[in-house]
Amino acid sequence: MYIKFESFQKIPRLSREIIVTEKIDGTNAQILILENGDIIAGSRNRFITKENDNYGFAGWVDRNKNELLKLGVGRHYGEWFGNGIQRGYGLKEKCFYLFNTKRWLDENKRPICCGVVPILYQGVFDTKKIDDCLMNLKNNGSMAVNGFMKPEGIVIYHTAANIFFKKTIDNDDFRKSDI
Repeated sequence: MYIKFESFQKIPRLSREIIVTEKIDGTNAQILILENGDIIAGSRNRFITKENDNYGFAGWVDRNKNELLKLGVGRHYGEWFGNGIQRGYGLKEKCFYLFNTKRWLDENKRPICCGVVPILYQGVFDTKKIDDCLMNLKNNGSMAVNGFMKPEGIVIYHTAANIFFKKTIDNDDFRKSDI
């Protein structure tokens, strides 16, 4: 009888770099760019089109196709937010902010129609720094939209583990489905 050996995964060290960004309350979105230049819009769970759109994201992708091609081949994840979506942020328009801060922080390298989630802290894992980031948002408002005083929370990306965690300002002890 043949039994395949499965090794235990490597365990990353906790005291490594984290990147804390503002968690924007909109709807998760993605842009998939294929080798042939085709662009496909998606939400968290499915591909979308203008006929089965998610708050107008597929239409926006179609209208901005030429600029979005600058993202390059691959999947590009972000948050679609603004007027009519979740908190709205007091905006009259909708915006797309990319999650990959390491790649897209430089505004000269990303498409002009895209923003990037604001970095609140980057450095060695530190629970006090994480708590400070959350308190700063609570007391001073959103870094993504100046003057918006009801931000949702933060996302902590642990680079060594390649994993995301979130903390919300309100109801962090509950699952979204329990609220």
